[in-house]
Amino acid sequence: MLVNIHTPRKSLTLLVILMLGTSTFGQVWSLQQCIDTALIQNKSLQVSKANMELNTEKNGEAKANLIPKVILLGDYKYFMDLPTQLMPLSVFGGPDGQFKVAQFGVPHNINASVQLRAPIYNSQIYGAIEATKIGMELSEIQHQKSEDELILEITYLYYNAQVLEHQLSFIDSNLVSSTKLLTTLQLVEEQLLAKGTDVDRVALQVEQLQSNREQVENRIAQVLNGLKFMMGISLDQQISIDSHIEYSTGGQLDLNYNLDFQLATTRSKLLSTELTTLKRSKLPSVSLYGSYGTTGFGYDQEPNRFLDFYAQGFAGLNITYPLFNGTVTSRKIKQKKIEISSSGLQLSLIKDKNDMQIANARLERTIAERRVNTSQSQIELAQSIYDQTTVQYYHGVSTISEIISTSITLRETQQENLTAIIEYQKADLSLKSLTGNIKE
Repeated sequence: MLVNIHTPRKSLTLLVILMLGTSTFGQVWSLQQCIDTALIQNKSLQVSKANMELNTEKNGEAKANLIPKVILLGDYKYFMDLPTQLMPLSVFGGPDGQFKVAQFGVPHNINASVQLRAPIYNSQIYGAIEATKIGMELSEIQHQKSEDELILEITYLYYNAQVLEHQLSFIDSNLVSSTKLLTTLQLVEEQLLAKGTDVDRVALQVEQLQSNREQVENRIAQVLNGLKFMMGISLDQQISIDSHIEYSTGGQLDLNYNLDFQLATTRSKLLSTELTTLKRSKLPSVSLYGSYGTTGFGYDQEPNRFLDFYAQGFAGLNITYPLFNGTVTSRKIKQKKIEISSSGLQLSLIKDKNDMQIANARLERTIAERRVNTSQSQIELAQSIYDQTTVQYYHGVSTISEIISTSITLRETQQENLTAIIEYQKADLSLKSLTGNIKE
């Protein structure tokens, strides 16, 4: 059922003037415009986007560890004292256990080479790739959650501003009626046909309405400032909202897993990946490596000065196998299994809590919908009673106390209607958020 909130007929002219005046102070923003602007300019959401990009780069970094690494090495050494070796004399036919001091080499040594290393299998690298991939999923879900929370906050603020605008229009309507009644009473009092206390009571009511109007205006300004902050625009920018409240009651929503459940599921998957990586860390790591370069030997004493270069190159496999690390890995595996078990319980808890919250939100929405329908008929009835009481007063049938009483009742029913609308909209938004339909 489509429900529209209409402004009381008596304040229609005043409301038109107010709306025209408001439009001159700032652009009228629809709810969708506010949401679209916030999704682009909200700074918290921009930080969330940066985190997504950061996790993407981390995944790229992890994959880059599979790319062969090429290193260029070079050095030059000048030996002021050549390296010393002890030569066993037995090599030259001498006695065992005796050595001859000898220095080998030339003073100038130059080395230059290109080395290549390429991992063939390394459980840590593949584990890091899988973990960062899941990290990307986590950051994406977290970003979606931030978007949903932002949409929820923007919508709440917008609805509050709309309700306050209508509350202001109700006050204006009551203010017009009370001011008209006060003017009439003052004229009647001058003719000694009305009591001074009656005039004072109505005058007090007018002052209270004026005070209430000022308070509501201040609250509207505060809500709009909050809206501008969430939208990421300057607080100095003048804006106004579309005060026409239109919403659909009832309707069924598709039940999707909410983002909290998706986050918990993805974190559980990350724990499983970390456990797999720990188990595979017991496997050997294999890498390919090789080097190709040249070595230069130089001698700078006459008459045998020379600088000769000799090529050298090799290729091979490197295998690393952890035999024993003090039971550190096995203890980490046990810890990770405990975390996974706890994560499973947390998933079940989140699902049960979400089901309970959905059931409660549906009940709240149903009750609020009934309150909206009831309060709307009560407003019409209270307005009719107030109008009849006012007419009866002019005919001497009712008293000023009855007029004030019916006026208070009218204001209470108007406030009850606004409260019911707020509760319905909050329950509806909460239900959409819990069922994963906040963007629908």
